[in-house]
Amino acid sequence: MAPFKIFIVEDDPWYGQILHYHLSLNPDYEVCLFETAKACLLKLHEQPDLVTVDFSLPDMAGDKLFEKVKAFDPRIPVVVISSQEDISVAVSLLKAGVSDYLVKDEATKDLLWNSVIKIRENQSLKKEVEILKEELGQKFFFEKSIIGKSASLTKVFGLIEKAIKTNINVSITGETGTGKEVVAKAIHYNSERKKKNFVAVNMAAIPKDLVESELFGYEKGAFTGALARKIGKFEEASGGTLFLDEIAEMDLNMQSKLLRVLQERELTRVGGNESVKLDVRIITATHKNLAEEVKNGHFREDLFFRIMGLPIELPPLRDRGTDILILAKHFVDEFAKSNKIPSIEFTQDAKSKLMNYAFPGNIRELKAVVELAAVMADESVIEEKDLSFFSTQKEKNLFLEEKTLRQHTCDIVQHYLEKKQGDVLETAKVLDIGKSTIYKMIQEGEIKI
Repeated sequence: MAPFKIFIVEDDPWYGQILHYHLSLNPDYEVCLFETAKACLLKLHEQPDLVTVDFSLPDMAGDKLFEKVKAFDPRIPVVVISSQEDISVAVSLLKAGVSDYLVKDEATKDLLWNSVIKIRENQSLKKEVEILKEELGQKFFFEKSIIGKSASLTKVFGLIEKAIKTNINVSITGETGTGKEVVAKAIHYNSERKKKNFVAVNMAAIPKDLVESELFGYEKGAFTGALARKIGKFEEASGGTLFLDEIAEMDLNMQSKLLRVLQERELTRVGGNESVKLDVRIITATHKNLAEEVKNGHFREDLFFRIMGLPIELPPLRDRGTDILILAKHFVDEFAKSNKIPSIEFTQDAKSKLMNYAFPGNIRELKAVVELAAVMADESVIEEKDLSFFSTQKEKNLFLEEKTLRQHTCDIVQHYLEKKQGDVLETAKVLDIGKSTIYKMIQEGEIKI
């Protein structure tokens, strides 16, 4: 961490040395002493973090030096130290933007020490806020946070655009590791609810007996150990978005209670009688087929229709073509940056190995594979030998269901068409079939582009 640079402008050499010595006791401070305003101004290009100014300097009044410092960089805090106890001058300077006004006496060095601490803490908070704002903007501008250019992902972008314009509930489906929570956050942080809370709850991670109190909260004395009122996730997300991940894991009894809350737009905390009105957007996610869960009696049909809203299905990574390489590059760049190592590239053989793997763990697996490869790589190049996969599955199995030959043919063509990002000519070349055959399948609605 760079030292906190302090400029002291004091024409009294003895008093200046006292302040210099006192502040230099902190090893994190880099203290520079100047006897004239001109000498200080000539060094402002060194970007001090703080300037202390004697009000009565021989070559320039302290208020004038303050104005010149602020004109150079308005972010530099200035502390004025004066031998005059003139309240009107102090008030005037503080209104003008001086960070502190100190009167010269025996306590000045200690007051200055405390003032520097406060100013430094305030600057750190401002920097943290700026960094968080920047990260938030980068993280949730969805075309940057959801990385890829494939045709299947472009469709997802279109649905997200529709979702952020209204408060309709959203149901996100897709295999584990496809980025369902990332999509949920993208919707929230680009919607009118972005200034309120985004609250994520993984239903699979909460014990069955605790789900109700976790979601709806509880009153003091509701059960043993309930020593005070606790608001639930619904209230925590008030005005914002509640993301219920793995919604299919919720048991039927809790499903009925959730349905009532969604219908009435109000809840009652466990052990209480007071109704709490709700203003919450619901986004749900699951890797299961909810329609099949309804057919099998594992999920309530009425709740299914209540939460369905706008459905967004996330494509598995194996169906996103060269998005695999785009994501791999993104993850390896992030890894290099966070670990302060040189940028890393992939050899062509390594790229081919990535493209030929099915990634059953999807994006989450790709990230793990790439980060491990970055560690194993020699110098700044990831070779084929550096890539280790965590699954023995090599190809997408297109034949798990019993279908006709024609249906299997359509599935194969659809798979490769998506992998080639809708490029009919390239798909025809790979499968060694005529492009007119593919166009006919598209025209007859057997496959989509």
